[in-house]
Amino acid sequence: MNVFDWLPIRFGSRGKALSLYKRGLARAKTHDREGAIDDYTTTIDMPGTPSDLRAMALYNRALAHAAAGDNPRGLDDLGTVLAMDDSPANVKTLAKQKLARMESRSRKSKV
Repeated sequence: MNVFDWLPIRFGSRGKALSLYKRGLARAKTHDREGAIDDYTTTIDMPGTPSDLRAMALYNRALAHAAAGDNPRGLDDLGTVLAMDDSPANVKTLAKQKLARMESRSRKSKV
């Protein structure tokens, strides 16, 4: 691949969204939850973001919200992933599992 093939990939909508998504992952790894949420939100809202990347950003934003103690927003994001028709199957499976765990914890805390 020469540089002219690489440029559209790197600076196209998928490349920009992927770069932001990866930065969000790096921020989440260092426990910068607000920074990660901001990067995931920008990725989600960016025009031209591919649906698979949007679903992954939504899922990871849900995890960041839950880690920050904002379960309602996390649940909303997981619901959005599950409602997406073009969300990858593996992301939907992870979202279903996380949603079930969060709902189970919520029920236990109410008892």
